[in-house]
Amino acid sequence: MDDNKEIYDVDDFQHVDTEKNDSRYLDNIKSEEVYDNREINMEYENSSRIEEEISSEEKSKKNKKTRVKKNRGGFKIIALIISCSLLSGIVGSTATYILFKKNILQSNIKNINNGPTTFDIDTTVLTPTEAFERVAPAVVVVSSKSIKEYGGFLPTEEVEGIGSGFIISEEGYILTNYHVIEGSKDVTVTLSDKREVKAKVINYDKNQDVAMLKIIDEIKVPAVVELGDSEALKPGEELIAIGTPLSKEFSQTVTKGIVSAVNRTVQTSQGVNSNFIQTDTPINPGNSGGPLVNNKGQVIGINARKIDGKDLKVEGMGFAIPINEVRGRIEALSKPIMELGITLRAVDKDTAKQNELEEGLYIINVVEYSSAEKAGLIPRDLITKFDGKRIKTFDELKAIKDTKNVGDTVKIEIIRDKKEMTVDLTLSDK
Repeated sequence: MDDNKEIYDVDDFQHVDTEKNDSRYLDNIKSEEVYDNREINMEYENSSRIEEEISSEEKSKKNKKTRVKKNRGGFKIIALIISCSLLSGIVGSTATYILFKKNILQSNIKNINNGPTTFDIDTTVLTPTEAFERVAPAVVVVSSKSIKEYGGFLPTEEVEGIGSGFIISEEGYILTNYHVIEGSKDVTVTLSDKREVKAKVINYDKNQDVAMLKIIDEIKVPAVVELGDSEALKPGEELIAIGTPLSKEFSQTVTKGIVSAVNRTVQTSQGVNSNFIQTDTPINPGNSGGPLVNNKGQVIGINARKIDGKDLKVEGMGFAIPINEVRGRIEALSKPIMELGITLRAVDKDTAKQNELEEGLYIINVVEYSSAEKAGLIPRDLITKFDGKRIKTFDELKAIKDTKNVGDTVKIEIIRDKKEMTVDLTLSDK
């Protein structure tokens, strides 16, 4: 703000001198003449004396009135000075206030236009307790049973696994990790209110380590989570993880930490490099598949794993699958797995050149009674197009298949004995 201000003072006005000598009207009044006439008799002399006394008395009264009138004139001058002084103060104060207010306004405008960049304060930030209370009702325990084969003459063994998951829709769809339900025959879900319900595996992605379950029993789910934006995360932000470490007795366990890093490339349980959120939030066995939650009470990741090993002891290094990596695939994962019933091998450019083939997917085996067998596919067929689109890799085939529904019919173009053919295949669930 500019400190130079115009100050209006009383001294700037003309000074009026009240100390000048008053002009005495007595000197300006003509004296009454007194006539001395010796020849006039005593009566006239007495009469003159009386008149002289009266005249003297009137003069005295006039002088008094004149002084009073003059004094009144002086009072008026003093009152005028005081009035001017007050007016000067008012004008000066008003001008000073206007200039001061103007300078403040200009200063504020200058600060707004040229000041540092400001950031909006998010008033929706929750405490860890509030975030937990918002998400925990939708977190479940995932119990699975699978058959473990040892090979040879050794008997098989039924293995029970435990993990976590969270409900994403009122229809009972649940997100979890693939390794939590890998090879499972039966899946049981324990809700936050301790009810146990049956669920089935709808779909999964081994490479991304993601699976979708659906509650079979007709129930009303206790809650549904809200999905956040994992791309908005910044290192240092507070997070909480909710899950079931070790056993059901420790369900609804909450741990707290921060975002240690984003966009970390780490191998999944299938040995595939994927993008992860790194956090120091404790993630123990059984926490896998549970939600990683931001300070708005939104799920921004699926807890997946932590760094561990026989000869390597590391604390505070956990990893979660960013929810944005899964969000776009929820619809496809919510559809049943559609199995073609074939075993394939990719034929790349070099292999195709060496064997005088085209690039595509080479059929090694066809499962009995499968959709592929019903469509007439046989081993040694080379798939070049699926649903009218050119394909060369497994991912390209899967991407097209995931857009379809059970019962849809697709056209498959193949090369058999160097001849091009087209077959119709009806998709069925696994």
